Amino acid sequence: MQSLLSSFHNGLIVIDPHNRIVLLNDAAKQLLRIEGEEWKGKDIHVLLPETKLPHVAKTGERMIGAEAIIHGRTFLVNHTPFYENGELAGAIAILQDFTEIEHYRQLSKRMETIIEFSTDGIYVVDGNGITLMVNSAYEQITGFRREELIGRHMEELVREGYFDQSVSLLVLKQKQRISMLQTVGGKKDVIVTGNPVFNEQGDIEMVVTSVRDISELNKLKLELEKAKSFSQLNQHRYTFSVDNREEAMICRSPAMKTLIDKVMQIAAYPTTVLLTGPSGVGKEVIANLIHYLSPRKDAPFIKVNCAAIPEALLESELFGYEKGAFTGAQAGGKIGLFELADGGTILLDEIGEMPLSLQVKLLRVLQEKRIQRIGGRKAKALDVRVIAATNQDLQKQMEAGLFRTDLYYRLHVVELYVPPLSERPQDIEPLLDHYFSFFCEQYRIPKKLSPAAKAILERYHWPGNVRELKNLMENLVVSVPSRCIEPDDLPSHVRRQTESPSASTLKEKVEQYEKRLVFETLEAAPSLRKAAEQLGIDHSTLVKKLQRWGIAKRPRP
Repeated sequence: MQSLLSSFHNGLIVIDPHNRIVLLNDAAKQLLRIEGEEWKGKDIHVLLPETKLPHVAKTGERMIGAEAIIHGRTFLVNHTPFYENGELAGAIAILQDFTEIEHYRQLSKRMETIIEFSTDGIYVVDGNGITLMVNSAYEQITGFRREELIGRHMEELVREGYFDQSVSLLVLKQKQRISMLQTVGGKKDVIVTGNPVFNEQGDIEMVVTSVRDISELNKLKLELEKAKSFSQLNQHRYTFSVDNREEAMICRSPAMKTLIDKVMQIAAYPTTVLLTGPSGVGKEVIANLIHYLSPRKDAPFIKVNCAAIPEALLESELFGYEKGAFTGAQAGGKIGLFELADGGTILLDEIGEMPLSLQVKLLRVLQEKRIQRIGGRKAKALDVRVIAATNQDLQKQMEAGLFRTDLYYRLHVVELYVPPLSERPQDIEPLLDHYFSFFCEQYRIPKKLSPAAKAILERYHWPGNVRELKNLMENLVVSVPSRCIEPDDLPSHVRRQTESPSASTLKEKVEQYEKRLVFETLEAAPSLRKAAEQLGIDHSTLVKKLQRWGIAKRPRP
């Protein structure tokens, strides 16, 4: 018994009913600074004058948690009576250094603080699966309060839908570290790792589980997938920046000014817009302007040419697909164009060419504002502004059964009609000036449009609208060798539709050719005399020709 008591970490003092010391273990000797055996049989008051131990030995009353100061140090003392053959036989005092207790208390407090400030969620259960503690990070990740969990068994929490499965129960069963994906509250995915803590007997004393929210990781994965998809978009599907002079909005006509005012009015709202008008009038430029003027201007702007993508591929391109959705699908699945446009705008160009089977799915997306990938089970909420464009008469398409009436009215929230150039001739001249100047600067080719050529172009009816005008300006800049574009440099179909019968005489055509030669020479010559010399005519003759043609411009110095 002496050996057993001496092995105790805390100090132990035993007295008999006469207050004589009958036992001191080694820890008590050290605390009381006693050496040898002179303590045996002495009155306890000699060593501890203020002790309550005699009172306990006399009355049998327990005194737990009393404080005592011994040699300037504070101790926590538990006083307990002991009995022999049913009679009170003395008392026992157990002394624990309060400094040591305070050390462990501070250490425990630090550990609790570390656990509490961990960015990972911490969940601890005992060896029976009863919840002991959770930290603040766990509460924040899951939305559960610790008051809901502490003291409850994991099986009970799984049954009530707090988790879809418990890693703690698996660790208790398999007695090893386990990591797994877990769904908490039926809505958030987390990755959990359960670690068993064994006691000296090899039994699990508790399971400590770390919980990490992978929502951000999933979000980053989706953003990476979007970035990869953006880089792979072809000419039919691409992101677009309207900060581009080539796509500037040039107009002077009242009809276009009214249209621009309407665009500025609706751009701020996520309203669905239907753009109508003949091919080449600039519907895409209007769509660019709507997006640029909206709060979504810094978000993606995806354009889809519904007529350019094969019908068999259009659904997967628009809505995406999951892994293994169909034969030939990419191994990891593919994000759809609607998902890429989330938070931004999508332009469905040539909407009248969309197959009826897809029109049904598009209608559902517009109504529910949710999208489901091909082969997927979960629908994803979307925030996408839809702009549709067509050069067809959708009313006639509906009558012919080629376009759904319900989809038409879903798209027809705001209709913007873009008129052809033939209905806004005031815009022709500024468009000519803009695109001719643009391509001269882009290709660094200094050229001019002669007044006669420009007059012909202004009279031309432009069946191809702005697209035709833009392409013709580029053609004239890069393909005509002379610096000044004359009527003869214009395409024959343009001249035929604009020149009057009286302008087709041989004399007028010769004079027109002569003008061009004179202009080119004047541009290159340093003076009128040098120009006349190069043309092989007298200086006065050149001056008279310029006066007859009403040209006041002089050559460069």
